[in-house]
Amino acid sequence: MSPDAGKGPVARRNAVAKLGAALLIALPLVATIDPVSALVALLLEIPLLMAAGLSAKQFWLRTLPLWIAAPASAVTIALYGAASGEVYLEWLFVRVSEGSLLLAAATFLRVLAIGLPAVVLFVTVDPTDLADGLAQIVRLPARFVLGALAGMRMLGLLADDWRALSLARRARGVADAGRVRRALGTAFALFVLAIRRGSALATAMEARAFGAPVARTWARESRLTAGDGILLLTGAAISAIALAVSIAVGAFNPILGA
Repeated sequence: MSPDAGKGPVARRNAVAKLGAALLIALPLVATIDPVSALVALLLEIPLLMAAGLSAKQFWLRTLPLWIAAPASAVTIALYGAASGEVYLEWLFVRVSEGSLLLAAATFLRVLAIGLPAVVLFVTVDPTDLADGLAQIVRLPARFVLGALAGMRMLGLLADDWRALSLARRARGVADAGRVRRALGTAFALFVLAIRRGSALATAMEARAFGAPVARTWARESRLTAGDGILLLTGAAISAIALAVSIAVGAFNPILGA
């Protein structure tokens, strides 16, 4: 688990349950694009987000891309979306209408309703726990899961490698050219280094029988508990209530029928 992960009750749940809850919230909301379902889901998600145990600083830092993407998407839809109803502004390719503003509001709320629980839940996920759950509970191939886990663990080395390569190239006097040329040269060197490291890692894993075609054992057992079931039911309930309210007030707007 990341060092700044939350310590709330949701943070202690199984990684597969967190993944399932995020999917149960997101997938039904994708079926419609209306502000009512997204707003209801967003309000119902507040207790779930608070239960993750993130501090205010951690929450805003982790979700900052969403708070940038949501209004940016809304503005784009408002200016260039399909026009319907009364037109408020029209200039060249820009046409702001009643329909485009409603669609922009729905897009803004939808990005937050789908993105916030996904980001907050995955902040508290440890890659090793997720790999254990995917292999033992979801029954994904162990070779694929362990390879992905090894690759994910190596991502943290990229920044250190980039810094070391930059210093080494500068010490040899080959990094005094323009920034673009220097960046391209360093990126190519990093690419070659990543291939060599991946090959060495694959050989080491094969030597330790990570790819053996037999049932393997696991150092830590991963299983779903009653608390994980509650988390999954919560995710399903949020989507079900949001869609039910949207249908009840007549705001439901299916994507396929749009």
